[in-house]
Amino acid sequence: MNDRIARAALTRLLEPGDRVGRALVGRLGAYAALRFATGAQPVHAIPEATVEELSEALRRWAPRVPEVDPEKDLATMERLGGGFLIPGDEHWPEGLDDLPDAPYGLWYRGSIDKGMPAPSKCVALTGSRDSTSYGAAVTGDMAYGLAQRGICVISGLAYGIDAHAHRAALAGSQGEGPATLAVLAGGLDRDYPSGNADLAAAIRANGLTLSELPPGSAPTRHRFLLRNRIIAALAGVTCVVEARWRSGALNTAHHAETIARHVAAVPGSVHSANSAGCHRLLKEGGAVLVTDAAELTELLAA
Repeated sequence: MNDRIARAALTRLLEPGDRVGRALVGRLGAYAALRFATGAQPVHAIPEATVEELSEALRRWAPRVPEVDPEKDLATMERLGGGFLIPGDEHWPEGLDDLPDAPYGLWYRGSIDKGMPAPSKCVALTGSRDSTSYGAAVTGDMAYGLAQRGICVISGLAYGIDAHAHRAALAGSQGEGPATLAVLAGGLDRDYPSGNADLAAAIRANGLTLSELPPGSAPTRHRFLLRNRIIAALAGVTCVVEARWRSGALNTAHHAETIARHVAAVPGSVHSANSAGCHRLLKEGGAVLVTDAAELTELLAA
């Protein structure tokens, strides 16, 4: 079994945020960690986890072991017009290497031949699912302007700000690199939300949909929160256009700050609950106030 197949298997067996699993991979490498996690190798302590923690992890992983079939997952993605990237591949996104908990690999669908832009060529636009007309307009202007400048827009395919960002980026595409990339919190065999399936297909015609989870994986709240770190790592700037006080978009901004990426926010009405999170970032989080694509471009180059 080679490293690619072992890593594909690990995406099926381990949740992205599994600390013990990550410690095993970091200590032993993908193949040896997989043998350990599936019970093919006896349990022994490692510096990052006790025997008790490892034993508990084995019990946690055991129900998934029968589902591990990396060759099947790889064949499924190939049939869907995609594949699986691992560190060291030509198109592996360099920004992911800045994460302390980088994905074991990255599943993709779409036009990989156009490559994966470096963070210095990407801006993440994110925000409320229940966006206002103001948020939609600002997002559209920003995403279109960024795409016109050859900057790739990263978002999460959700309703609201995400969808507006993807659509406007596609409209502004200059045809030279991917105009927009969408990072999902579940398997790429099913576009989520289903109401954005046509948008996902349009993204793949020009760029890519991406996920660290194998086909068949359902999105969950935990997976959405972990997905946000990938969005942040792919982009040189994360901009929150609209967000409520406890919006998940603030989680994306936090991940960006943690890996020393620029964080920006768009101000809104003081009467709008949908801008409360943006004002929180500007007041408490050290975010840079931005109002258009030109200011985002300047921040990206800083």
